Amino acid sequence: MSQTTSLQSRLGLSNRSLAGFGLSVSGFIGFMGIITAEVLYPNYSTRQDISDLGSTRPPNPVIHEPSATIFNSTMLLTGVIVILSAYLLYQAMDRRGFPLALAVFGFGAFGVGVFPGNVAPWHGLFALLTFFMGGITALLSARVVSRPFSFLCGLFGGVSLLILVSVFFFGLVVGGPHPLEFLGAGGIERWVVYPLILWLLVFGGYLLAEPEHTKRGNTA
Repeated sequence: MSQTTSLQSRLGLSNRSLAGFGLSVSGFIGFMGIITAEVLYPNYSTRQDISDLGSTRPPNPVIHEPSATIFNSTMLLTGVIVILSAYLLYQAMDRRGFPLALAVFGFGAFGVGVFPGNVAPWHGLFALLTFFMGGITALLSARVVSRPFSFLCGLFGGVSLLILVSVFFFGLVVGGPHPLEFLGAGGIERWVVYPLILWLLVFGGYLLAEPEHTKRGNTA
């Protein structure tokens, strides 16, 4: 038995419990990191893109410190913790699709931190990967939990994906203003991002709270 396994045994922890702890922590870090960066950014408005906290887009990017360092570090740390949690769930679950999707979600968030808004096109690609896979992951999580919590997971993932898809639909197909245009680009983006952060918090709590003897059955 490895030292890690022995420590887990003594503390009464499982891979699933550790993953739940990690996901809850990642959600907390993501939420509080964004808020802290917003407060320290001069004259920042939530109508602005969230990624402006790390850097605005070319050709004349604006970077404000310490907001940029806080935001980019938040994305890096959140991404790493989500990836590690996905690895633990991959070991704990018989169904592999969900933890793999979770890992890609974490990889996307990590990429957002590596490539701030002034690094085109990589920042946009990783942001899109994060948004899309975050929504997919939340929807997939509804299949590995019991009711009625599965409905809540579906709600978080569904709202995030619906808003994301609607942005492309109205921008590329309709060619007209988005129904939520009054919220500004940043407000619309937050309807994509915040459901995913909330999902990290509540899904992590679910993994921590569910009795051990029911865990394997619900995730098989």
